[in-house]
Amino acid sequence: MKTTITENQNNILVNLSGDLDTSAALETEKEFQPLLTAKDKNITLDCKDLNYISSSGLRLFLSLLKSCKPNGNSLTLENLNDNIKKVFTMTGFSSLFNIK
Repeated sequence: MKTTITENQNNILVNLSGDLDTSAALETEKEFQPLLTAKDKNITLDCKDLNYISSSGLRLFLSLLKSCKPNGNSLTLENLNDNIKKVFTMTGFSSLFNIK
């Protein structure tokens, strides 16, 4: 799993690549720490190269979403492949997230 975070002005772009399974979620959670405390940012998770997401990965996305509103941030998920879209639909997460 590779995570690349780019920030410019009020926008943070997070590119996710590989499999966000249980073992990768621990490292990714550490990389997400600055996002959990960011203020007044538009955060975009680009999942174009994300192949798989486990329940641990979903938990990580949910914790990021929960931190956004109190910090004045917005969160958008984009470029989800069909398999990940299915996971979001089956779990009800598609109704929680802004997905493009």
